[in-house]
Amino acid sequence: MTTQTLPPMLRSAKGKRPSFYDTPGLDQMMSMIMVLAGEVSVLADQIDLMQRVAGSKGLDLAEGMKTIELSQEALEEREARRQAMLDRLFYLMRKEAAEAEAEETAEGYSRVIEEIAQG
Repeated sequence: MTTQTLPPMLRSAKGKRPSFYDTPGLDQMMSMIMVLAGEVSVLADQIDLMQRVAGSKGLDLAEGMKTIELSQEALEEREARRQAMLDRLFYLMRKEAAEAEAEETAEGYSRVIEEIAQG
């Protein structure tokens, strides 16, 4: 029996998002801030847990962090994690850009050209 790895499905809600602020882009900015707040909260919990576990084993993480040299594989894993976070951060902007692009049709293009030609 073979197993096939499928790419992750992008889940997004259809339709117009509710808007809370009158200033254009402020809703997007607040969404990005909330994503970052969630990321920071998770990282803070993970760091706290690591320090507690290491401390209970008598390990000095601060000193170890000063001297460690990361492998290429570790650096690549960090970059992949960073890119995944940026994907979550800019999700709404990409979604809105895709929706705007989908609304661009040949008919709409012709209409704009006609309006420009008529002055």
